[in-house]
Amino acid sequence: MTTFDELLALPPAPDLRRSTDELTRLKEELGRGPDPAATLRQHAKGKLTAPERLRLLFDDGTFTEIEPLRRHRATGFGLEDRRPHGDGVVIGWGLVHGRTVFAYAHDFRVFGGALGEAHAEKIHKVMDLAEAAGAPIVGLSDGAGARIQEGVTALAGYGGIFRRNTRSSGVIPQISVVLGPCAGGAAYSPALTDFVFMVRGTSQMFITGPDVVQAVTGEQITHDGLGGADVHSSLSGVSGFAHDDEAECLADVRHLLSLLPQNNRELPPAVRSDDPADRRTETLATLVPADPQQAYDMRGVIEEIVDDGDYFEVHEAWARNVVCALARLDGQVVGLVANQPAALAGVLDIHGSEKAARFVQTCDAFNIPLVTLVDVPGFLPGVDQEHGGIIRHGAKLLYAYCNATVPRISLVVRKAYGGAYIVMDSRSIGADLSFAWPTNEIAVMGAEGAANVVFRREIAASDDPGATRARLIKEYKAGLMHPYYAAERGLVDDVIDPAETRTVLIRSLAMLRTKNARLPERKHGNPPM
Repeated sequence: MTTFDELLALPPAPDLRRSTDELTRLKEELGRGPDPAATLRQHAKGKLTAPERLRLLFDDGTFTEIEPLRRHRATGFGLEDRRPHGDGVVIGWGLVHGRTVFAYAHDFRVFGGALGEAHAEKIHKVMDLAEAAGAPIVGLSDGAGARIQEGVTALAGYGGIFRRNTRSSGVIPQISVVLGPCAGGAAYSPALTDFVFMVRGTSQMFITGPDVVQAVTGEQITHDGLGGADVHSSLSGVSGFAHDDEAECLADVRHLLSLLPQNNRELPPAVRSDDPADRRTETLATLVPADPQQAYDMRGVIEEIVDDGDYFEVHEAWARNVVCALARLDGQVVGLVANQPAALAGVLDIHGSEKAARFVQTCDAFNIPLVTLVDVPGFLPGVDQEHGGIIRHGAKLLYAYCNATVPRISLVVRKAYGGAYIVMDSRSIGADLSFAWPTNEIAVMGAEGAANVVFRREIAASDDPGATRARLIKEYKAGLMHPYYAAERGLVDDVIDPAETRTVLIRSLAMLRTKNARLPERKHGNPPM
């Protein structure tokens, strides 16, 4: 039995109030962040800190952080003497427009945001929670890659992130926001997610940096020139968005989240629209020239059709010959895919096909109906396109549409020629409804080209080849390319007045809202890669 003297010699029993006070002091210290000088350095680069970014992303006061006290357990190279709480990444959840969203944010002020074992396990934790809860996850990247002092353990941490990116693909929306360096293996996580945002001047993504590039190839290039926001949003297509500052960027992330469902088992959030569903779109009759050779901006058509003229374009600066955007029709979210006659005459090429295929796939994964606006003269001809694999890349778009089970409506705005017409969600590959305007031309090719092939001998033998060619072109158009030829054969469901376009689309989408299409039982398809 313990004596009285022995009891007096024991350390005092824990006091809950004192322990709580200690916890409060620790949390306040964590809230202030690491060395204030590190915060100043971050701001001097034009970048916000991880907590500041999270405050911009989430509704006021809703973010809940988890594992703020986590510390690494690595030793060697002085790491045992540097064990900051949080280990350079902030994780947790909060509300965006009142709906649950998970996030992780690299804190560049701690180890340069480099990923080590504890750092990676925190990200794994929040990714697993997002998948389990069926809610979107946003990754705010600003890190120096793998923590070199931890060696292969850090690399294994990236593997765990990639595996979770892949497992959650098409299950919950995954958004990557690159707000600083994202190099080496770290760059592959954004590439596996649904949407990538970058900020000009501060964001860079590359597998090997400028120093390595110069050492291996002799090429000299800056960090921005190699992997900056404009490079990836206009040349590589890795990033869908490029912004001038972080506040603008995160505001657009919030807007995107408002258009997406929580997961693949839900429909996108609907809102009440003050834009009348039966609003006539009279402007379209003058906006689109009847001459199939004359260019115009398809974005004007989109603005006229959608609620309040508001749409959210993805990959605006890349593959400009195709427009991909999210918008609302009568308050319901739709995905719009459209040829853009203002760029490359609206032809389909390698990049345009990839861009549209990825967008179609994303919309289908998250139950977003598809509306396709068709004005396509064909695929882009050329040795570079053929050698670059236009057949394979064009097949990606074909596969994406054929595989999509969401409501699908196509509208031939003006012309639709050849294989490109088939690929742009024609009735023959499974569009639920297909409409056309009175000026539409659906054919194997344009009348001029067709006449040169079909009537080649007759034109050559004529006393006046020019007049004969003009007459035969006119006859070919009258016989095979008049607006009602496709409708007579059931290839379009109706030829509509352009002024009724919005009303027809809204009514059709309302009818298709309960569509229930199923694919054959299989492990997965084998799309062209």
